[in-house]
Amino acid sequence: MIYFLATRLLRALLTILLVIGFAFVVLRLSGDPAMAFLSNDAPPEALEAFRSAWGLDQPVPVQFFNYIMTLLHGDLGQSMRDGRDAFTVVFERIPITLAITIPALLIHLAIGIPAGVLAALHRDTVVDRGVMMLAIGGFTVPSFILGLVLVLVFSVWLGWLPSGGAASWRHALLPIATLGVGGAATLARYTRGALLEVLDQPFMRTASAKGVPWRAAVLKHALPNAAIPTVTIVGFMVGQLIAGAVLVENVFSWPGIGRLLVSSVSSRDLAVVQCLLFLVTVTMIASSFAVDILYGILDPRMRRPHRKGAMS
Repeated sequence: MIYFLATRLLRALLTILLVIGFAFVVLRLSGDPAMAFLSNDAPPEALEAFRSAWGLDQPVPVQFFNYIMTLLHGDLGQSMRDGRDAFTVVFERIPITLAITIPALLIHLAIGIPAGVLAALHRDTVVDRGVMMLAIGGFTVPSFILGLVLVLVFSVWLGWLPSGGAASWRHALLPIATLGVGGAATLARYTRGALLEVLDQPFMRTASAKGVPWRAAVLKHALPNAAIPTVTIVGFMVGQLIAGAVLVENVFSWPGIGRLLVSSVSSRDLAVVQCLLFLVTVTMIASSFAVDILYGILDPRMRRPHRKGAMS
């Protein structure tokens, strides 16, 4: 178990370092923050003073080394826009994003898994075809298109819900629905496929031959074995929710971290962008790490290191 956790932790740290390094270099090569915060008519002295104040006059490798050193001390930098800690700026938006992503994830689980199980248990029937037709539709429609359609129907035509903002719980319903539909469709498709694969295994036929009731065989054998690939998809969905929030929050003017990321990139607020990417990367790595741990619990064989010659 120690080897299992140590290898995953080392892989996570390397992934975080690579993502941070790539984002750091791309942000500095894609434009000059001094030109974004100061006018194009600003005197050269003002531009140089701005770059010197924020350490942008140093070579990129030196800037990256200094950033890593400050990061190791728990300092994620300061916002160029208002001088506050970048983490404080980002942390203010996290609860607002969680207000739509957590309910969306619950929709994924509450609808996607039962729908996939229902379709698998009624394979090649009207129920199966109907569920898969809805799942394919929800999976293929881009989130921003779905969001615009929901606004058109429920805000413009029916007038039931507001089209944007975050003033009340009613403003959150359309963003939650937009994020929830695609994920539920994806989870339904993968749950159906995983369960069908298990139902075709020899041990299921053996259980049926021994007189084990079909419902008991499904509950005790099929569903636990199908849970392993399903757990993987759920782990990936955490990252997909964050990526989807960037589009959905801008469609509905929802003031979360997705909208903050877009505005910070456009204004060249480097510290805030780097803080956001760091936290998003850590979140995705943590979800992947949790999936690996659940793997080890569901399948103890995955905790054992592979050895050469073990199969010879």
